[in-house]
Amino acid sequence: MTKPTNPTKDEMVRMIDLGRAVIETEADAVQSLIPRLGDEFAQACSYLLHCQGRIVVIGMGKSGHIGNKIAATLASTGSPAFFVHPGEASHGDLGMITPQDVVLALSNSGETGELLVILPLLKRLGAPLIAMTGKPESTLARESEVHIDVSVQKEACPLGLAPTSSTTAALVMGDAMAVALLQARGFTAKDFALSHPGGTLGRRLLLRVSDIMHADRSLPSVGLDATLHEALEVMSAKGLGMTAIVDPEGGVAGVYTDGDLRRTLNKPIDIHHVKVSEVMTRNCLTVSPETLAAEALQMMDEKKINGLLVIDEEQQLIGAFNMHDLLRAGVM
Repeated sequence: MTKPTNPTKDEMVRMIDLGRAVIETEADAVQSLIPRLGDEFAQACSYLLHCQGRIVVIGMGKSGHIGNKIAATLASTGSPAFFVHPGEASHGDLGMITPQDVVLALSNSGETGELLVILPLLKRLGAPLIAMTGKPESTLARESEVHIDVSVQKEACPLGLAPTSSTTAALVMGDAMAVALLQARGFTAKDFALSHPGGTLGRRLLLRVSDIMHADRSLPSVGLDATLHEALEVMSAKGLGMTAIVDPEGGVAGVYTDGDLRRTLNKPIDIHHVKVSEVMTRNCLTVSPETLAAEALQMMDEKKINGLLVIDEEQQLIGAFNMHDLLRAGVM
């Protein structure tokens, strides 16, 4: 295995300077897009917003990679979209595109051969074409219903060859479209979570207390007549750092927690004889099973508590959970 050698101080300075120059060049390229946002951008967004089918993004090479990401961003923010490789489109994948779709084509030159080959077929199909190029006078730009200018003054590559600033500009413009459409559709954080159920945001916004609470035999609870010693045994056995104290009808009369225990130990009491109801916290905070786990976490943070009891519509105890359950569920 080849081991890297330690660069000299001069080499380090040159690499850092070049890295900064690249970032500055790409930042300038992005900044130059702002004054270009006008009627064309609004028209393109209108086409995409009123698309009756899917947004089909196409592009070759590095533009294809950017197009793939734009399609993914559109799809995850409420605008159904997918990517089609133009080379594959010439060999059957063109059948994935319908007249109800809108095609978003990316090409810095606007003269990419694989795109121009299928251009007449797209025209015959009748799917509106939005072009995103760096050459407003190019064939792709001229043949499109709307052209978005993403030209850059120079690439960040010192050779001026590797797509760097141009791909960054195209990516940023795609994000601008996606977010503009998100706003126009009234897309919410909950909508985003529904399309990202496996992600952290999805867990935070979709997970409910009923999904994480301990119930039935794992639920720590004792009656009003239980001694403090009996309550502590239940707390130790269930491992939630608390136990509910319930009345004869199954309603919550109070809760006894690790914090209550620390306070109790400061008093001269006999844990084998004192009733837990004498030292419990009354009027404790409870939640319903339909409460979002993220809301429950906020409540616990505000009240500086580590656990909550869960009650149903009849005010009956049905569950309990603590911070560790929220942590394991990925809510924290």
